[in-house]
Amino acid sequence: MFYRNRLAAVFLFLLIACLCFVSCAEKKEGKVIITEQKFSIRQDAEYNWVIDVTGKIRNVGKADVKKVVVTGYCRSCGEVLTAGVWYVNNVADIAKTSGQKDVISYLTVGTEEDFSFKEVAFYFNQSGQSPEALPDKLEVVTESFETVGG
Repeated sequence: MFYRNRLAAVFLFLLIACLCFVSCAEKKEGKVIITEQKFSIRQDAEYNWVIDVTGKIRNVGKADVKKVVVTGYCRSCGEVLTAGVWYVNNVADIAKTSGQKDVISYLTVGTEEDFSFKEVAFYFNQSGQSPEALPDKLEVVTESFETVGG
């Protein structure tokens, strides 16, 4: 009887030690990077132009990721509608529309996926003359994602 109790105690101790070891193991993390990005100017209306983006994103982490949200910013654009100047709508309580971001549902480790979204910045000119060039400080960012498993 004493032998069984001692054996059960040793088994219980080993079980708890294994659980502690497993719970302290390194968690796999997902990491994504933008591998390609191409900004283009599109005429939206007679006097309006917008910047659209296409590109590729790759999962370089050690775990699969899901619900990857990719969007773009123009850090050098103004916030006031002025003719002949690139601007963005950065009102704090207005979230980006579904067209201004792309959501990649699932990205396995090592894979690459295309993304595209519209309206990073806006341009208005009553003369109908198109903008000469893209603005400075355009960027594509990964807003969020969820790691699967890990």
